[in-house]
Amino acid sequence: MTKTNTPSPKRREEGVAKLTVNPFLDAEFHARMRDYTERDAAFIKELKAIAEIRAGNKSPDPRYAPSLETLRSTVKKGLSFAEMLERMVAGKEKALWEPWMSAFGIEIRSVNYGAGPRNASLVLDLAANAPAHALFARAGVQNWRSLAADDCAVVRTEKATETSALKVFAVFYLDAAPEQA
Repeated sequence: MTKTNTPSPKRREEGVAKLTVNPFLDAEFHARMRDYTERDAAFIKELKAIAEIRAGNKSPDPRYAPSLETLRSTVKKGLSFAEMLERMVAGKEKALWEPWMSAFGIEIRSVNYGAGPRNASLVLDLAANAPAHALFARAGVQNWRSLAADDCAVVRTEKATETSALKVFAVFYLDAAPEQA
């Protein structure tokens, strides 16, 4: 008689339960988990929770997202991130937007360069070695990936090449403020 490792129907049902809230949003939980879990395993667990819960869509404009406060006050290339975003909305220095954003680990996926609102789609790299990681780590925000995923409009995953791992991004939309009549 051979023994199988197939779980009972009740056990399978219990294992199918989905997360309703990302536990990594709690900074204390994140810190406790990191105390007892290897770095790579902790990162994978957090990304799995992000993938299961998906985007929270709580504050998809990077100018107002609480999770990006650390970035907004950071100065790179002579300007704070908040100033860079405001200049993007105003349509100034178009040629500088890509290098400005890349300093923060953000890529511009689409933007309206014509007259009218910018309506830019900005993606924040959530990888373990993302440029934003160092900025958040210096500020003591270890669970920044989960916080960004909770604020962003969309969590997007992409496979870069056959040999590389999955890339995960938080997508934010930069929209100009509505004009006052």
